[in-house]
Amino acid sequence: MAYTTIQIDVATRERLASMRSYGRETYDELLNTLLELVPSGDDEGKYSPEFRASLMRGMSDIRNGRTHSAGDVRKILGLKGK
Repeated sequence: MAYTTIQIDVATRERLASMRSYGRETYDELLNTLLELVPSGDDEGKYSPEFRASLMRGMSDIRNGRTHSAGDVRKILGLKGK
């Protein structure tokens, strides 16, 4: 198997290390396990790589509070709603 080097922040490496299933699990195994969590498609077909990436960014935005509710958007836009 060919190997490559990637640059990640020390904090990211520590987060990855804390997610290992067992002590000698490689980062390659861990990253592949995490990548399996990204949905690959639905009943209508496979997602494009771009859509999969944007889906994960959107989920991260929701998890980290970087979104607005529909009510907030209506207020920002000056719209009346239910």
